[in-house]
Amino acid sequence: MTPTSTPIQSVSLYFREGPSDKEYHAAIEPHDDGFIVTFAFGRRGSTLNTGVKTESPVSLAEATKVFDKLVASKIAKGYRALGGSFTPYQQSGDEGRDTGVRCQLLNPIEKDEVNRLLADDRYCLQEKHDGRRLLVRKRGDEITGINRRGLVVSIPEPIRQAVAAIPLDVLIDGEAVGDTLHAFDLLEVNGNDLRQRRYMDRHSGLLMVIPPNQQALRWVSTAVDSRDKFEIYEDLRQGKREGVVFKDVNAPFSPGHPNSGGPQLKHKFVESASFVVTARNARRSVSLGLYDGDTLVPAGNVTIPPNHAVPAVGEVVDVSYLYAFSESGSIYQPVYIGKRCDIPATECTTDQLKYKSTGEAAA
Repeated sequence: MTPTSTPIQSVSLYFREGPSDKEYHAAIEPHDDGFIVTFAFGRRGSTLNTGVKTESPVSLAEATKVFDKLVASKIAKGYRALGGSFTPYQQSGDEGRDTGVRCQLLNPIEKDEVNRLLADDRYCLQEKHDGRRLLVRKRGDEITGINRRGLVVSIPEPIRQAVAAIPLDVLIDGEAVGDTLHAFDLLEVNGNDLRQRRYMDRHSGLLMVIPPNQQALRWVSTAVDSRDKFEIYEDLRQGKREGVVFKDVNAPFSPGHPNSGGPQLKHKFVESASFVVTARNARRSVSLGLYDGDTLVPAGNVTIPPNHAVPAVGEVVDVSYLYAFSESGSIYQPVYIGKRCDIPATECTTDQLKYKSTGEAAA
């Protein structure tokens, strides 16, 4: 994949009305022997969805025609220009290619297991950031974004610039929240594979690689001492953050998702899961489904807020909830979070759900 050149033409638009606060960016960019029209959109302050309007490189005249039509359609819907034009995401038309890189995925744990790990100095504690999994690889001047499925994705321009400033070739793993990558692992440096080293050794290397006081690229704060872990855990819980992650400080990197347990575990303060949209209902509501084996079973409904587009049938969405009813499988007090383009429908299973306890039912 060759680095994206400076855009020939670009525009940044925004739409604000009531609770809606959205942005849309489009650009004409050189690619191979022609030009492509790229776009990025979503709620302001979030990690944006990206894509390419032209299936393959076209002439500048054709790209301009596509670009002008796209911009006109957004302005007709009430979008207005931001001050200045820029491309917030670097794209190449190579999005969706499998890089062969695989993430280390975490299994959830319950509260009783949390207390044990807080007291165990073999496990460090980190905040679980509420964003999208993103790995960034730097090889010379080439910067590549990789999602949790190992596919090439576009990355926010501030993150790209921050990684480009690192004087070494690296592969960094983290969670993207808006235009900031919260980095928690270092997998490669200058062609050397670090995956078999202890986690704390890899994390120490991360601290040396990332310059301090970076806005777009930050290493995740990590606590090992049990007293520090108890204090940080309580601060995060009371601060209504998403949750915490525990990592075995001596464990190597293990790609994939263990059937149970594993050296890296997560605990959420608020339950959430990924669902398949099975139907669009009236009044901005959609029906949700989960796979129980090979069968897609109903899991309730959720209302889509005005600042989000109503997802299409078959798309994957994240929803937070209080608990699920074991009798019906439906979730209670669902709150829509957003679409997930990086999770296949087959991973939306009933195993994700936390069900209402017997004590709660008796109450």
